[in-house]
Amino acid sequence: MDKLLFQLKMRGGLTAGDLAGSLGVSAQAVRERLARLAEEGLVEHRDEARGIGRPKRVWHLSREAWKRFPDTHADLSVSLIEAIRGSLGEDALDRLIGHRERETELRYAEALSACETLDRKVAALAGLRDREGYMAEWRPAEDGDGFLLIENHCPIYVAARACQGFCRAEMEVFARVLGPDCTVERTEHLLAGARRCAYRIRPA
Repeated sequence: MDKLLFQLKMRGGLTAGDLAGSLGVSAQAVRERLARLAEEGLVEHRDEARGIGRPKRVWHLSREAWKRFPDTHADLSVSLIEAIRGSLGEDALDRLIGHRERETELRYAEALSACETLDRKVAALAGLRDREGYMAEWRPAEDGDGFLLIENHCPIYVAARACQGFCRAEMEVFARVLGPDCTVERTEHLLAGARRCAYRIRPA
């Protein structure tokens, strides 16, 4: 995976200077690489106001670049979803999602069972999601009100777009495994046009 594309995936819109600092190379080298990636249709830029002075050229991944990141069995998943929906109905699809939800909850609950504080639970959950391909990270909320769980990639994006029950089920699993002493709110949603999914987790 191209390190520059990885940085844009993890951190969102960045200038050539931002990327140069992260990668430890010259801004000129980054600009040359960005130009090549733009020719391939993998990155695009917008001029954005950032503080005082002239607008900055900020680079973003294109939709085409998203295909460079793994989407687990995308075509097969959508075909199965449509087959179940068409042959057995929406209720059967809901039961399938429910079965996946219960299995995921059991696995997550076991992994979080030794965590005594909310921050440790969020950290453990982020680790699980990261290993599953969600490029997940967590941090305290900037305003001090709880924590943020951020997923910079969705390995089931195509399937989730075909059936949003997957998104609903995952959020419900998060709420249950983190426990009744907190609330979980989705603040960014890939399917709603955001570049990632993010959740704010607050003590109840």
